[in-house]
Amino acid sequence: MLQTLKNCFGYDSFRPLQREIIENILDKKDSVVLMPTGGGKSICYQLPALMMQGTAIVVSPLISLMKDQVESLQANGISARALNSNNDDTENVMLRRECLQGKIKILYISPERLLIELNFLLKELQISLFAIDEAHCISQWGHDFRPEYTQLKAIREQFPQTPIVALTATADKITRQDIIKQLDLKNPKTFISSFDRPNLSLDVRRGYQQKEKTRTILEFIFKRPNECGIIYCMSRDKTEKVADMLIRHGVKATVYHAGLSSSARDKAQEDFINDRVQVVCATIAFGMGIDKSNVRWVIHYNMPKSIESFYQEIGRAGRDGVKSDTLLFYSLGDLVMLSKFALDSGQQTVNLEKLNRMQQYAESDICRRRILLNYFGETMDHDCGNCDVCKNPPERFDGTIIVQKALSAIMRTNQQIGTRMLIAILRGNYMEELTEKGYDQLKTFGAGRDVPQRDWQDYLLQMLNMGYFEIAYNESNHLKITTAGAKVLYGQEKAMLVVIKREDEKPQSKSKKKKESPALFQTPISIPIGEESETLFEELRMLRKRLADQQAIPAYIVLSDKTLHQLAIQRPTTLEEFGTINGIGEYKKEKYGKDFVELINQMTSK
Repeated sequence: MLQTLKNCFGYDSFRPLQREIIENILDKKDSVVLMPTGGGKSICYQLPALMMQGTAIVVSPLISLMKDQVESLQANGISARALNSNNDDTENVMLRRECLQGKIKILYISPERLLIELNFLLKELQISLFAIDEAHCISQWGHDFRPEYTQLKAIREQFPQTPIVALTATADKITRQDIIKQLDLKNPKTFISSFDRPNLSLDVRRGYQQKEKTRTILEFIFKRPNECGIIYCMSRDKTEKVADMLIRHGVKATVYHAGLSSSARDKAQEDFINDRVQVVCATIAFGMGIDKSNVRWVIHYNMPKSIESFYQEIGRAGRDGVKSDTLLFYSLGDLVMLSKFALDSGQQTVNLEKLNRMQQYAESDICRRRILLNYFGETMDHDCGNCDVCKNPPERFDGTIIVQKALSAIMRTNQQIGTRMLIAILRGNYMEELTEKGYDQLKTFGAGRDVPQRDWQDYLLQMLNMGYFEIAYNESNHLKITTAGAKVLYGQEKAMLVVIKREDEKPQSKSKKKKESPALFQTPISIPIGEESETLFEELRMLRKRLADQQAIPAYIVLSDKTLHQLAIQRPTTLEEFGTINGIGEYKKEKYGKDFVELINQMTSK
């Protein structure tokens, strides 16, 4: 097993649980694998597929995901193919012939195509194992249910002795039980990996309005000039507006959402995968088919509807284990909109509870990683030190008067206003609708003029989460004072609010960034071995891009960022030394070693 791992994938050791899962599959037993994005799920079925007789069948929901996996395997010298609607007749004839000749070790197939081929191609093959990727799609309790997955039980009926492994990154207890039932797995062993992704930083910004979000996003991206990322938005319209804003500021960005044509979505995905754009602004329609290992950051422009969705989306950053960043914006408007979606959904109770847990995460003043891990049934006995709460523990102050002003305004309008009108009353804004209703005559009109509008947004969010008022979604989102709120309003209890801290520096425009290092070959590297040379890393990155472009494949498939960082630290000067670097197997050593070693020698020579 270790020899196959090193020769084919370039790794010297297994990640947690990988060995146990592989051994279970080699024993021809069913398995359920719950492992976070970037945790190494693919190796769990790819490695036994190489060690077993016959062809492994991998059921995958998206063509883009299959393409990515197949390219990665082929880049390691492994015979893998995909059977889906993108293939033409000639390709399919050749693919069938190769399958029947036993030349293909791993065959990716869509669930629809699998059901068609069960009585045809698959009957003719010696099948080593079935791997059901993104297995949460099979369950109506999962966050991405797909009806076509529900017929996969036919695999067990047709191939009763062939081991089945179901793999997913996010599934709660109910979903896991449903996966086992739907696939008719026989006494499966369930493997639950740690959900901790310590390389991901976690940051939440609360109550930001559009201008603040824009400033923060630009600042964030300009600090990471060569690093690509994803910005998730709640609506199609917002993805386009954010992308336009980025392009106006000199950032290479594209858009991805379900309203685009298939060709436009494909182009956006290809441009992102091949580093032709730095940022993709997308709805949740984007990402499940992305196996791009060098996504360095993920921003949520709006709050997601559940922790499962959030966790899967941030998991698309730092899949290679290198330090990556995540940023979540959260506002009262998001909460109102998502609550309406949940109320209008077919599973109102479940979706409202999931949204409530997501809200608790965003509002928390304790270590965010502990909350995430706790949600997935994992406990951590220490704070992570890599989230905004750990880095900046919140300060509190006596905000009783602020809370009383807001609650008084709600009460004086007979609890018939929403947050927008409430802030207008507190700030003393003469809006037409406000004056028509006589709200400018209230005692509380202008009582909160000294508090900026954006701060009122934040304070109201805190008040909502402290239970001082609630939103009546069935009454035009009017605000209703709770028992706890009444106690503060009438002076029976104090209200402690979190001090708002904001960074006010303006983003540096892209044109004013400090210039990149001059020609890289002019000066030899004098950094001692064991310390990374950023100059060398950038040059290795450019070489990787040239090699990838020659083969028309994404750069990260040639070598991952993590491997490039190791090369920039260890600086191997021979082919044999190059082959010892983590992530470089025999095939890649022979194919790319000469180019990389030559570059390293050239740059380190005195």
